[in-house]
Amino acid sequence: MTRPFRHGGSEEVLVDDLTRTQIVQYAGASGDFNPIHTDEAFATEIAGRKTVMAHGMLTMGLVARALSRLVDQQSIRTFGGRFKQPVWPGDTLTLRVTPGEIADAVIHMELAVTNGDGHPVFTGYATVGTE
Repeated sequence: MTRPFRHGGSEEVLVDDLTRTQIVQYAGASGDFNPIHTDEAFATEIAGRKTVMAHGMLTMGLVARALSRLVDQQSIRTFGGRFKQPVWPGDTLTLRVTPGEIADAVIHMELAVTNGDGHPVFTGYATVGTE
């Protein structure tokens, strides 16, 4: 059973001021120690980035955690999305969930994550059973 959405949608801050520590902790938990995520010199001098960037799956995990707070976790049927641009240390990420079509006891939801500047960093979808 889903929890009600306020005014047809829900918005939640996923993380306020993402830290390098959180990125390194995710690297340890996932086993993904790609230096683009953990090594400042590699990220800036070799990869040409402004700094290290968060793992895409860290963003996806934050979305999944928030989604499971909005609906019963067992009711989530599908979940996926696309990474639109990098997430950097210091970013604040906000998730907007918009319920759409309801068909065959399933709600289709649009997911959109923006950074503190309002730029999209992730867009996705989820389908949630209503029974």
